[in-house]
Amino acid sequence: MTINKLISSALNIRETQIEKTIDLLDSGATIPFISRYRKEATGGLDEVQIAAIKEHYDKLTELNKRRETILKTIEEQDKLTPELKSRIENCWNATELEDIYLPYKPKRQTRAEIARKKGLEGLAQALMLQQRFDVESKALAYVKGEVNDVKEAINGACDIIAEWVSEDESARNTIRNLFQREAFITSKVVKGKEEEGDKYRDYFDLEERLSRCSSHRLLAMRRGEAEGFLKINISPEEEDALERLNRKFVKGSTEASEYVEAAVKDAYKRLLKSSIETEFAAASKEVADEEAIRVFTENLRQLLLAAPLGQKRVLGIDPGYRTGCKVVCLDAQGNLLHNEAVYPHPPQNETHKAGNKIVQLVSTYKIDAIAIGNGTASRETEHFITNLRYEKEVQVFVVSENGASIYSASKIAREEFPEYDVTVRGAVSIGRRLMDPLAELVKIDPKSIGVGQYQHDVDQTKLKKSLDLTVESCVNLVGVNVNTASKHLLTYISGLGPTLAQNIVDYRAEHGAFKTRKELMKVPRMGEKAFEQCAGFLRIADAQNPLDNSSVHPESYHIVETMAKDLKCNIKDLIDNKELKKKLDLNKYVNDKVGLPTLNDIIQELDKPGRDPRKKIQAFEFDPSIKTIEDLREGMILPGIVTNVTNFGCFVDVGIKENGLVHISELADRFVSDPTEIVSLHQYVQAKVISVDVARKRVALSMKGLDQ
Repeated sequence: MTINKLISSALNIRETQIEKTIDLLDSGATIPFISRYRKEATGGLDEVQIAAIKEHYDKLTELNKRRETILKTIEEQDKLTPELKSRIENCWNATELEDIYLPYKPKRQTRAEIARKKGLEGLAQALMLQQRFDVESKALAYVKGEVNDVKEAINGACDIIAEWVSEDESARNTIRNLFQREAFITSKVVKGKEEEGDKYRDYFDLEERLSRCSSHRLLAMRRGEAEGFLKINISPEEEDALERLNRKFVKGSTEASEYVEAAVKDAYKRLLKSSIETEFAAASKEVADEEAIRVFTENLRQLLLAAPLGQKRVLGIDPGYRTGCKVVCLDAQGNLLHNEAVYPHPPQNETHKAGNKIVQLVSTYKIDAIAIGNGTASRETEHFITNLRYEKEVQVFVVSENGASIYSASKIAREEFPEYDVTVRGAVSIGRRLMDPLAELVKIDPKSIGVGQYQHDVDQTKLKKSLDLTVESCVNLVGVNVNTASKHLLTYISGLGPTLAQNIVDYRAEHGAFKTRKELMKVPRMGEKAFEQCAGFLRIADAQNPLDNSSVHPESYHIVETMAKDLKCNIKDLIDNKELKKKLDLNKYVNDKVGLPTLNDIIQELDKPGRDPRKKIQAFEFDPSIKTIEDLREGMILPGIVTNVTNFGCFVDVGIKENGLVHISELADRFVSDPTEIVSLHQYVQAKVISVDVARKRVALSMKGLDQ
């Protein structure tokens, strides 16, 4: 079976679509480019499907490389029979492939290997026949050379049998199936670590079926194990395992059978169990990782695509008590115009002076909106800011600070603001996040944004790959203004990367703003392929050709020009006049390279060129009477903002330092299997307080029975 056939079967996508997609990927095309501009070739596959094809293709390619290594190793041993070669070449299951290879795999000095070197394989073969004979008499013939006595001979033979059992494909599958159906995961506290590992108290004595263990519990246990507080074991009942193996290997009731039975027990306890347990530990961790990564990437996508305020003049505030509130004024492009600190809160309590200063700054810098970080002193600062009187209407927003401190101390921030300290950089980040969350958040390692679940415990390579794909997807979905985008934002544009992104910024600095998309070809190292991949996602505002500020790809400009010519108008008229577009018969423009999917996309884009797919921003207010956890009472119904979504529920900010948990069972009046069905990041919700634990700083909330 070919790789394309296997992927087609696994994903239920036609083989021809798989073939075209892999060809495009191999030619250097990116996932966003393929999904947006090559719909005819792929049959309209979306980014998720294309990413899945790529993942399967990469895995099977790696499997092919492993297969070649295995064939070469066995061939070097002169043990590669035509049947074995055929079986290996036709095996597409990684576990099965390793099972086939196991008996031929070069080994370290095992007990069985030592016994073989002592010449005891013949005795092992005789025992395995389980015929009636005196075992000790038979073993006596092998007492020579390095074998000192009968007992040593029998033990050595049993070691060889144990290895045969542990390497037997059928035996391994028998135990695998048992683990699959019956294995329990048990977690015990390491003696003497009870106090130090108290945060893992829920896992000090836990046992449940592995198949029912949720990903967040499994990752919590594994973290506890890694930190040295817990001991984790995965296994079925030993009796069940031995019964199945004995049924397979122990024949009759001879003396030899008794030794075989002992060897089978040794094989299971010393070799098979640990081997299969390792497999299942890795497999269950992989499933838990995938679930955690899925939740994280979904949260990240929602965060990156959060509603932007747009190009407005913003005053950003990083609130604080003793060190004051850091205040920055930004122009509509996010450039820093002014910064200083005010002290409206204890211990200074310069409320009047600070108020006058804020009002003055709003007036002087023509501020349209104020962004307040949601950390320490956030509610008090919001109260202080909203009670001031301004000359004009000023919108006030509370903005997530997650990751702002990481950004402010980063190399990127130092490059942007070399003469300012971390506090000023943090306030700038808060202000810019309000204007355009996507443009600002791409500067921060996604793991530091604080919207994940056990993100430091999952496979870091897979996590980074998934998060990078998510950032790339979001940036290309929105598109960027090539004349204002930062190097960091441009890096994620299809076909660019760090070098070309820097070259675009350098070219812009030397030659001024790009006037046309075609001018991008003058950027050093911008070849035709890179231009093809990136051009449709880069916008040029106020360009002479309005298509340069749209997602219509330059390769399709001639189609729009032909449409305009047929309607006896120019491109601007075609964009502005909906009635004109209705007169077009799209079938007239179909050819062997361009089909209706591309033509429909072009018409949709001409309706709203350069449109931002993100929602419009909305103002939000917490309950003014709630400031601390002590203000909460059971039964209160409060407005809140979803700050994190996990697979066991979501966390909601109701205006106090501690976020409340809405458990998955409290999300709706019906059964919910996936919290993302009900809530999304930054969603405004109503939540009822159902319990408050002031000592442990825990708040339990419910969304049942409330209109959302």
